[in-house]
Amino acid sequence: MTYGQEKSTEEEKTIPSPLVNVQEADSLNAYVFKPLTPAKAAFYSAILPGLGQAYNRKYFWIPIWYAGIGSGVYFYMKNNDDYQRYRDAYKRRLAGFSDDEFWGDNPNNPRVSNDGLIRAQKVLARNKEISLLVAAGAYILNIINANVQAHLLQYNIDDQLSFHPSLQFDSYDFSTSIGVKLNLRF
Repeated sequence: MTYGQEKSTEEEKTIPSPLVNVQEADSLNAYVFKPLTPAKAAFYSAILPGLGQAYNRKYFWIPIWYAGIGSGVYFYMKNNDDYQRYRDAYKRRLAGFSDDEFWGDNPNNPRVSNDGLIRAQKVLARNKEISLLVAAGAYILNIINANVQAHLLQYNIDDQLSFHPSLQFDSYDFSTSIGVKLNLRF
């Protein structure tokens, strides 16, 4: 028989969180730390944006991420449609036609010149790329946000560790001292 250290139930006690299972041990609640919870939240958000936030019970983030991703997709599609309009008009002009929507009423003087059509295509192509980056950025930030929130839910926020500003009144000369108090109880 060896007298080495045995794993006690107190070593299993960890940080309380809404994402962990509660078990009974020595008539005290012991909280089991689940290290894969942040990865699961990130995985859920990668599959469906907002699902990781729902898993973390942070529902107010879901419309924010859908607005960000939806805005990027909407402006990408709008800029793509406008880009195609200007591109088709420019191609028709190169083919010798003068009946596009940007020509105007005067058959000798177009409302938008060929250089204007080229500049518009460049601007709209750049706007398409920026819109795509906004949508992809919102999607990636959604995944990161779900992961970080799951990590923070497992963070110890109890009265044993506290950090409070404090005011102390000196009864001798009636002066006030401002400071910071750090409490660490075991």
